[in-house]
Amino acid sequence: MDDTRAPAVIAAAVESCAEGLVQQCDGIVALCIGTDRSIGDALGPLVGSRLCDALTRGVTVLGTLDKPVHAGNLEESLALIRRTFRRPLVVAVDACLGRAESVGMLTVGPGSLRPGAGVSKTLPPAGDLYLTGVVNVGGFMEYFVLQNTRLSLVMRMAQVAAAGLEQGLRSLLKRRGA
Repeated sequence: MDDTRAPAVIAAAVESCAEGLVQQCDGIVALCIGTDRSIGDALGPLVGSRLCDALTRGVTVLGTLDKPVHAGNLEESLALIRRTFRRPLVVAVDACLGRAESVGMLTVGPGSLRPGAGVSKTLPPAGDLYLTGVVNVGGFMEYFVLQNTRLSLVMRMAQVAAAGLEQGLRSLLKRRGA
């Protein structure tokens, strides 16, 4: 996240992971998972709010600070996506816990992510590609760790993640001709 090239690297990774999917989709969805009630779990809603401000057309953003997508409404949000689109390209964004040396790392990859896995929740997988951010150390007392995560770290991560996603999503929209 502290690399000045991080937004461009994220954008390129989003484009690469969406290769072959973007031309077949009938809509792009940024599904930003988390809650503003826990600092460590606020990465998704912070990214979603930033994307809403930056991308006013072409991308459906679900999960913001005002309307978060969290464990209590994730299945409803996934059902809304299925009702709205036949073949959406869903980019899932979520915070995660990891090793101490990985805190601050942002990762983009193909496939879905498992929301809530860091706190032993069983939730449905989400996304065709994902962006995750390691906000703190996992392995012990995860709820406590999420509550005691540094806000400045999560805010900086959200800024970099949103900048990279915005670039990558704009490029995907150009490819689709939207």
